[in-house]
Amino acid sequence: MNLLAPWIVKLGQLTVLFYEALLALREIHKTPRLVLQEIEKIGVNSLPVVILTSLFIGMVSAVQTAYQVKDFVPLEYLGVGIAKAVLIELGPVITALVVAGRSGAGIAAEIGSMRVTEQIDALTVMGINPVRYLVLPRLIAGVVSLPLLTVFAEASAIMAAAVVSKVVLFVPMSLYFTGIQMFFAPVDLWGGLAKSVVFGGIIALMGSFHGYYAEGGATGVGRATTEAVVSSSVLILAADYILGTLIYG
Repeated sequence: MNLLAPWIVKLGQLTVLFYEALLALREIHKTPRLVLQEIEKIGVNSLPVVILTSLFIGMVSAVQTAYQVKDFVPLEYLGVGIAKAVLIELGPVITALVVAGRSGAGIAAEIGSMRVTEQIDALTVMGINPVRYLVLPRLIAGVVSLPLLTVFAEASAIMAAAVVSKVVLFVPMSLYFTGIQMFFAPVDLWGGLAKSVVFGGIIALMGSFHGYYAEGGATGVGRATTEAVVSSSVLILAADYILGTLIYG
């Protein structure tokens, strides 16, 4: 029981923080500028690394998919296999893990620094709701930014795979995209985007949570940053399984 106690406390703190963030939605009209700033930090600033990562994901997907199916399926259908894998799984998950490592850590470090330097206490003294000021804008930005980043990631991966298929595997691009058009299902796209919405909320919430309850000076901030990335990554993979089962099962 003693081993479970810290986890129960953290779960309670996380639940309270999320509930307070939902209550703060009533005052969202007071923070439009903060929301836009966080969208820029989480979304726009993450775009280069997300696109770069997705290009390599697309290229390796083309080579490995061709290796796995070349003895069973004509390579004319290579495009549909790559597209479904990218839209359903690789695009949302890889994008979320990249953003968790980049922006999730940044959120935890920023809020954690404010906690250990008592800036959050100062906000409370001034009558400003710290959850509405710090957590809510990041939560909304995460939910909005991740689907948009996922769209760019998926497009980059599919195009990179098309180039590799043409240059390395000698599959004409016309056949590559014809296969995608023939077997494309809308659920492949919206299912992946639905998962990315949840992933964005997880990243922002876990980063905010670990930063908000950080303690112990600079060491505590570093520990909060690490815990934010680890917990976000684990929850993303767990949520991916649950949502994948619900949507595609």
